[in-house]
Amino acid sequence: MTQKMVKLSTREIELLISLASDQLFRREFIDPKMPGHISKPEDITQGKALINRLKGILEQDGARGTPPTRKP
Repeated sequence: MTQKMVKLSTREIELLISLASDQLFRREFIDPKMPGHISKPEDITQGKALINRLKGILEQDGARGTPPTRKP
């Protein structure tokens, strides 16, 4: 697997976590009720792991004493 480095702000990571969580909820609980849906449990598992990694990045950032971003 090829790895890529991406620089993201704290706010961008928070937004990605929110969007990914919403999408996973849809895939796990709503889509299976749709006719013709083909389930991919490995995608849901990998998505949950990714969300946890992103949350871990934010927690590490907070533990280092990085001040939270403020809205003006």
